[in-house]
Amino acid sequence: MDATPLPSESPYANPRDLSPFREVETWIFDLDNTLYPSHTNLFAEVDQRIGDYVAKLLDMERDAAHHLQKDYYRRYGTTLRGLMIEHDINPDGFLEFVHDIDHSKVQADPRLADAIAALPGRRFIMTNGTVAHAKAVAERLGVHQHFEDIFDIVAADLIPKPAADTYTRFWDQYGIDPARAAMFEDLSRNLEVPHSRGMRTVLVVPEGTREVFREAWELEGRTAPHVEYVTDDLPVFLERIVAEHAAPANVPQPPAR
Repeated sequence: MDATPLPSESPYANPRDLSPFREVETWIFDLDNTLYPSHTNLFAEVDQRIGDYVAKLLDMERDAAHHLQKDYYRRYGTTLRGLMIEHDINPDGFLEFVHDIDHSKVQADPRLADAIAALPGRRFIMTNGTVAHAKAVAERLGVHQHFEDIFDIVAADLIPKPAADTYTRFWDQYGIDPARAAMFEDLSRNLEVPHSRGMRTVLVVPEGTREVFREAWELEGRTAPHVEYVTDDLPVFLERIVAEHAAPANVPQPPAR
């Protein structure tokens, strides 16, 4: 019986040979706007609470606080890092406040769960958020049980991606060979260091939803040399990788689209 053909992604995703994924033994996923689509707007709630925190902390009008929040995010990797450097805040209260959100809007994604479970090797979540937030999201999606661990901002000693030392800390902690690993991210800049160390890099940018609350700079870099693959449908892309692993080595698979 012929296998059911895999559906195509939209033309937004770039076609490319998936055979390099045959060498991958560790799969690393960002959380927000990567494992779940940005149109869920879950991170928009976190974003709103970050702005509220900045406004209250610095006694600023909401618009000014939002501008400062985004400035710190861009310059320091996270607003928290900027607040720690510029205002010497204690991070615990910030992390607890901004992640105190309703996770119920995240819906289970059985197709994503099956695709992640089928990936050969180890699987991790690496996030600039907290373990509690990542676990809540992953449990809602139905994927939590398929990951070996969650490496969060606390494990990173509060130094966020894209800092090179944070990736090194992560790789060293779990004994990961970057040359045999793949990274899935929604921000191009967070793929630059992984690519420089030989990782397969995948930018996840759902078509038609990315402008909802993203800053212009967050959308840049989709054609940068350190972005090897772009997809607008993570489950479909992972299914293609799984199919690539299952196929005989001498039988090329159709390019991802």
